Amino acid sequence: MKFDVQAIDERWQRYWKEHKTYRTTNDTTKPKYYVLDMFPYPSGAGLHVGHPLGYIGSDIVARSKRQQGFNVLHPMGFDAFGLPAEQYAIDTGVHPSVSTAINTKRYQEQMERLGLSYDWDRAVNTSDPNYYKWTQWIIGQVFEHWYDKHLDRARPIGELIAHLEQHGTEGLHAAESVAQHCTAAAFRGMSAKEQSDFLMNYRLAFRSVSYVNWCEALGTVLANDEVKDGRSERGNHPVVQKPMLQWSLRITAYAERLLQGLEEVDYSDGLKAQQRNWIGRSTGAQAFFDIQGHDQPLEVFTTRPDTIFGVTFMVIAPEHELVEQLTTPEQAQEIKDYLAYVGSRSEVDRQAETKVTGAFTGSYCINPLNGALVPIYIAEYVLKDYGTGAIMAVPSDDERDKRFAEKFGIEIIDVIDKSNYPGATLKDKVGILINSDFLNGMEVPDAIEAATAKLRELGRGEEQVNFRIRDLVFSRQRYWGEPWPIIYDANDVPHLVPEADLPVELPAMEDFRAVSGESPLKRATDWNTTPQGRRETDTMPATAGSNWYYLRYMDPHNSEEFVDRKVADYWQDVDLYVGGAEHAVSHILYSRLIHKFLFDLGKVPTQEPYRKLLNQGMIGAPITSIQLGVLLTEDGQRHPVWVGANVAEGTPLEVEGLGKGHLVLDESAGTRKVPLRIVEESSVNNIPSFRIYKEAVEQIAQDEAQDAAYFRTVLQQGSSFIWEKDKEGRLYLELSAQVGKMSKRYHNVINPDDISVRYGTDCFRMYEMFLGPIDQAKPWSVSGIDGVYRFLRRFWNLYVGNDDRLNVSSVAPSKEEMKVLHTLIKKVTEDIDKLSFNTCISAFMVAANELSRLKCNKEAVLEPMVRLIAPFAPHIAEELFAALGGQGSVHHAAWPEVEEQWLVEDSFTYPIAFNGKTKLTLDFPADATAEEVETLARANSGVQQQLEGKAVRKVIVVPKRMINFVVG
Repeated sequence: MKFDVQAIDERWQRYWKEHKTYRTTNDTTKPKYYVLDMFPYPSGAGLHVGHPLGYIGSDIVARSKRQQGFNVLHPMGFDAFGLPAEQYAIDTGVHPSVSTAINTKRYQEQMERLGLSYDWDRAVNTSDPNYYKWTQWIIGQVFEHWYDKHLDRARPIGELIAHLEQHGTEGLHAAESVAQHCTAAAFRGMSAKEQSDFLMNYRLAFRSVSYVNWCEALGTVLANDEVKDGRSERGNHPVVQKPMLQWSLRITAYAERLLQGLEEVDYSDGLKAQQRNWIGRSTGAQAFFDIQGHDQPLEVFTTRPDTIFGVTFMVIAPEHELVEQLTTPEQAQEIKDYLAYVGSRSEVDRQAETKVTGAFTGSYCINPLNGALVPIYIAEYVLKDYGTGAIMAVPSDDERDKRFAEKFGIEIIDVIDKSNYPGATLKDKVGILINSDFLNGMEVPDAIEAATAKLRELGRGEEQVNFRIRDLVFSRQRYWGEPWPIIYDANDVPHLVPEADLPVELPAMEDFRAVSGESPLKRATDWNTTPQGRRETDTMPATAGSNWYYLRYMDPHNSEEFVDRKVADYWQDVDLYVGGAEHAVSHILYSRLIHKFLFDLGKVPTQEPYRKLLNQGMIGAPITSIQLGVLLTEDGQRHPVWVGANVAEGTPLEVEGLGKGHLVLDESAGTRKVPLRIVEESSVNNIPSFRIYKEAVEQIAQDEAQDAAYFRTVLQQGSSFIWEKDKEGRLYLELSAQVGKMSKRYHNVINPDDISVRYGTDCFRMYEMFLGPIDQAKPWSVSGIDGVYRFLRRFWNLYVGNDDRLNVSSVAPSKEEMKVLHTLIKKVTEDIDKLSFNTCISAFMVAANELSRLKCNKEAVLEPMVRLIAPFAPHIAEELFAALGGQGSVHHAAWPEVEEQWLVEDSFTYPIAFNGKTKLTLDFPADATAEEVETLARANSGVQQQLEGKAVRKVIVVPKRMINFVVG
């Protein structure tokens, strides 16, 4: 039994695949446990060592639950639609389906090499037509429903039509885009197109004009988190705000339920706060300001109606539908210029901007409570789709409004006296109303109620709950995504494609570029034209397939429905969901929306999809750089040279062939990134040191890797190297380093395959867990992995002798050995439940050291330890379990149970002090009373020797803590 980790890895990975060790059935006789990883987008780069952190953590949980008798569902799949594959196709000509297939195959191979216990028979791929058939079906059902606010749930659109035909909008309490009113006769008298447009105002999936982040170079709409400083994160292309007819999901209808549902789930406080902030619930008042010279009023929502007497200007979003009407001829050019400026800014940029910008429309509105004329401005900090797209500005009680007023010379009227509230800020809803007519003298809460009541009395407003969240734009003008299952008839009325005709598959195309905002699918004329009419050519965003994939894993091969209700009733929801914090808002929120919708349809038994969520921390990596300096020789010549980061400017240098001089670090110098894989890490006085050795530089010339080609071009910038020599005589340069994100751009991506080949998969798995708490960010370092490797070797040696043969005894273990075992079982079992995997590994190390000290080779101790370590080191555990005569796989063997009897302390070691100074320690029975402990201590010869010739004035005994003799 050689400790050949590569051979052990290969043998058991082959066994698991051949025997389908991790196959899951819908066995309802067992308690279920569903542990899920956020499935990855299969990029061409493959996995780096940061990706498996969450996968390994969830795998440990899945394996331990399986051993504890649970029916464990632990699947994996691929979020395969998305812009990167399409852009790669445009750049290279490789069809997205081809590159995606290659990448998913590579990802699966890497995951299998990590020993992850996924049931690959349940794998899903969002770009598979058999999968996205059901994505289309679900979104089609969203299109076919509206939201009844009375019943607080989705209802079929047919029931809405029946209501409108009988009652019009009377008695209708529905989620809607804008308030509409019509009689039953008026609705029945509408044309098919007019009825369709009217219903679009209520559908949960609807078409409307939205301002979106449009990137012409990429030919698609981008989400806010894909835009930075007005440019796309991918490719750094310009992005502009553009009005486009888009499909959206009415997530606002579910805002209150999404907020309340957070009370039912076990998410971190930080993640819940993010979701609450994104939903942004606020209570206030709706108010209508008449516009001078216009019939249509300006509607605003405010949480502070009490400050309405301090309104000195209004601000509307640059995209507001009234901008054109309100702009006077005198202000036309200024407004035009400002709109051009805003068009180049993303929503994120606009909200984060601290600089005050805006433009006056030339129009005024009228304060409904005092009749004052109020100028109307446009400004980028107001967004069209948030609230009403307009705000009433009170510069005396809002810092942003105050800065705006100061810049544009607008009056500031104090309306809140906060002198009775020292330390109160503008954000605090406290104070006494002043300069506010009938509100004067009221405290703020009372004034809010009174102002709202007055608005209601005058018919100019009412109390209202508002949400920051906006409806989810669900269209993309690109090829590689799920086609919308919609066909437009001759009257441009959208109709849902029948279920029997799903999926609507993507047509074969070679040119995927979007031109002038139009989807490339428009050019697929044969596909686009049907006997029923023309197809919708927009596709769905990348989130479409990931919103419900956890349900498909429950019943992945069902061709009749996305999941059988009986199967869903068994698996219920995800018990543990593990993934990156970057998905904390968008993915989690959107999948919660779809789940609640499916609950309304009676398709799933729970209101929430994920019972517990764990966001793993990011693993960073050193970003190493080599220093380019200038050798300024004595004759004034400048020569670019590579020097160590520890070499200071002005250092005398001598280079053969160049001459003597000194080092200059000026504007022509600088640092260049070094591929981390060719860097050697060491430790000098416990401080990490990174070096590139001469042999690595020489070998780079024959290296065919992409980063090697990059580094060869870098090295050409210097004419020589100022090498240093280490203790072994090897030549090197010291590199500068900082910890950052693992990324191809920093050339610091570390392939887990390389680590597994060198140290074995189990060592890699345990080292990742040993780095620190799984939910915290941590740097990758190879300097500690040797310690984990030595531990695994030491653990192996408990079972295997120096002759590489199993050396296990059937002799009954000692009490001390049993205590070590059951202390370990208790610790590991409890800490897995706490997701504290690093402390589990520490406990294994302590136990291995203790058993090595005791020279324990007892099977009664070692066999349970194999079952206990199996979730962490599955390959080595299988090897040892088989050697011990175990039947089948260790991962189906029972989890060892703690026996508390071995943890009861029979004795306690007391420190024995004299006048507060400890002189010796003694063991006494753990259950001895204070009097018994004192008697036993006095009888001890060592104590008697310390007391000889001294008077004992007092004896202090604290049971199970200490004994102190006070002597004189």
